[in-house]
Amino acid sequence: MAEPNIGELITYTLRNRKGKVADNVSNSNALLYHLRKKGNMKSVPGGRVLTCPLEYGEGDYQRYSGFDTLSIEAAQVHDAAEYTPVQSAVPIAISGRDRRMNRGKAQVINLVSAKVKNAERTMANNVSSDIYSDGSASNQIGGLQAIVADDPTTGTVGGINAATYDWWRNNMVDVSSEVGTVNAANVKLGMNKLWLECIRGRDKPDLIVADANYYDYYEQTLQALQRYADSDKAAVGFTSLKYKSADVVYDGDSGMPADGMYFLNTEYLKLEAYAGANFEATAEKLSVNQDADVRHLLFMGNLTCSNRSLQGRLKS
Repeated sequence: MAEPNIGELITYTLRNRKGKVADNVSNSNALLYHLRKKGNMKSVPGGRVLTCPLEYGEGDYQRYSGFDTLSIEAAQVHDAAEYTPVQSAVPIAISGRDRRMNRGKAQVINLVSAKVKNAERTMANNVSSDIYSDGSASNQIGGLQAIVADDPTTGTVGGINAATYDWWRNNMVDVSSEVGTVNAANVKLGMNKLWLECIRGRDKPDLIVADANYYDYYEQTLQALQRYADSDKAAVGFTSLKYKSADVVYDGDSGMPADGMYFLNTEYLKLEAYAGANFEATAEKLSVNQDADVRHLLFMGNLTCSNRSLQGRLKS
């Protein structure tokens, strides 16, 4: 029986797992899982930047009578946030030594499967961490620490400086200074305050992501009450509760900063990736100076936000 060609086998394996890689990435992170279920993990065809149209004001409203002159001035109420795409890659490399030492159909299949799964796990762990980052590392996703900042009055997100434009600031409640030393007795006071700041009409947070301490504080407030969990999230391993209409999810293993919560309106958050680099693999590459077969899992895109004023940060 002819020995399977490793290059063709890797290609076949990745082709059959296309889409599953992105699913595996999202299933490792509560926020990404929520975005995928909402349809907010998007593939874009191209472009130099990721552009999010913004609406930050109202047009002119004029009361008049009879033949009063009506204003024809156009109000500037629209703008756009622009996010620079960043890139990351994970190699799937098999050396000639490994190839020769794993001859035989079963051994080759096991080798390829192990390499592909390791690449997926590596991509998932690092993207999950970057989603919560401040984007300060080179070529790093601009994560929640930038978009939903501890200090909303500073920093540039999407090319817009929050120090200049107050409508481009997230909400923030510091429990220590506004409520007192955070504990199970008063954590809900901080949550109630931030919740109201994040509401606009029918818009309100639909996901609250917590670290271990804040999740524990909140859970303790519910011990004597019936608790409601999202069975859909529980099925993929996320521990979740309910606060008003929002899911409260512990995501401390994904890079979530300690001692706090994010109140997120995910209607205005998207993970956008370029077609061909949406957790997809490159074609086979034969190294010109090594005895090896190489592919790369690729991501090119960024986390984007079109309304920061409806996002919130609870911290101490």
